Amino acid sequence: MKILAINSSYRGDKGHTRFLIDKLFKGTTERGAECEVVTLSKKKINICIACNVCQTENHFLKCVFEEKDDVRSIFNKMASADLIIFASPVYIFGISGLMKIFLDRIHSTGNVKDLRVSKSGLIFHHINHSICSKPFVTLVCFDNLEDETPKNILSYFKTYSKFMDAPQVGTLIRNAGALTGHGKDPEREKKFTKIYDVYNAYEQAGRELVEYGKITNKTQKRANQEIIPVPLFKYIKKIKPLKGKLLDNAQKMK
Repeated sequence: MKILAINSSYRGDKGHTRFLIDKLFKGTTERGAECEVVTLSKKKINICIACNVCQTENHFLKCVFEEKDDVRSIFNKMASADLIIFASPVYIFGISGLMKIFLDRIHSTGNVKDLRVSKSGLIFHHINHSICSKPFVTLVCFDNLEDETPKNILSYFKTYSKFMDAPQVGTLIRNAGALTGHGKDPEREKKFTKIYDVYNAYEQAGRELVEYGKITNKTQKRANQEIIPVPLFKYIKKIKPLKGKLLDNAQKMK
């Protein structure tokens, strides 16, 4: 099994996003998967300029930047993979600019004049299924504690799944990255002992992707659990009058 992770963090291989990918890949490699990470911050990716040259007869389905940057090589890796992991930190309530710029380039791989109906019943156009329709996992990380923070990213990839006929086989949401030191501060992690169960769940999620082709709900729940050492924190944090006290306690634990 070939698994490709697309890391769209501007911090590249030094960020929390890559740290979590590696936790996931520890499990996949244990089960014999061939894994690769594409770090977008290390690649040259030109912005789609909406010129539509890729839709003309003489340059059909070929971007004007095809031989001038690394996008085609990444598309080739996606085509040869069995499963994709779209990994992004939350930047101003959405996917990173790197991820958006990269995904915009998919425009050049489909015939926009050839209208179709997706498996979910949505009107769209021809797509290159070998690139766009692979099963995928959404991995989102951020420092905030609010459930609202990753919603745009989660919505984005749900829509991507519907239009691209791409099964979404897992959603990993990791908050409180700054509190735990982004996986690089063992002393700080000791204050949040549940994080160790989260890491174990990521490894188990990797095993399940190879064994079952998806992450089970049980493992996903463990991976996405709250790590703040306050009973019923998931529910307490939704009570507005208590947020000030929670914030004060969080500040003290940094």
